[in-house]
Amino acid sequence: MELNIPKHIAIIMDGNGRWAKKRGLPRTLGHREGAKSLRKIITHAAKLGIKHLTVYAFSTENWKRSKEEVEALMFLFKTYLKGEEKNIMENNIKFTVSGREENVSESLLTAIRRLEELSKNNTGLNLNIAFNYGGRAEIIDGINRLLKEGKKEITEEEFSKYMYRDIPDPELLIRTSGELRISNFLLWQIAYSEIYITDTLWPDFDEKELDKAIESYNKRDRRFGGVK
Repeated sequence: MELNIPKHIAIIMDGNGRWAKKRGLPRTLGHREGAKSLRKIITHAAKLGIKHLTVYAFSTENWKRSKEEVEALMFLFKTYLKGEEKNIMENNIKFTVSGREENVSESLLTAIRRLEELSKNNTGLNLNIAFNYGGRAEIIDGINRLLKEGKKEITEEEFSKYMYRDIPDPELLIRTSGELRISNFLLWQIAYSEIYITDTLWPDFDEKELDKAIESYNKRDRRFGGVK
């Protein structure tokens, strides 16, 4: 049977720290392994014909972590941007970042903007990284934009245009590591997303795991509040 491939998949990449702890390794090494998993999933998603892939990389709440871990994550993301540039361009991937700029270093913001500009005309997979992102913050930022424009009344469809990125809502939300919560991720956009939870820790999440999630999605009866 031919699978129905979601146009947009969102992933809460959870479990890097636990993966490292199980092996007696520093949490930072878990994050490095997680970056390798992301590379695999991006390549596989592009091959499957997925149009948008949004991944939760760093939340507005993650600043509460230790200074050492936060600095390691910032360095890892900057290194990732530089290391993935060739892969992104060769595979026709459009790169975008969703989130607030505050607290992010100017050098990292420059690297983000550079890759966004470089890949803006690519027509393959849109890799959207939620970085310094919070779902509530996104909604508040959208409302503040509306207020600045003097809007007094607006529809749901119009409000969707005020999110960080004007892309379709995800049909499938995947969370690794078995946690049963949304963690302030895409609160507006996942109103009708199918949710898939796996106990697999993110560094162990590979192409087969993504296929399993899509197979599960294909078994769902999506009614959007109606009756079939």
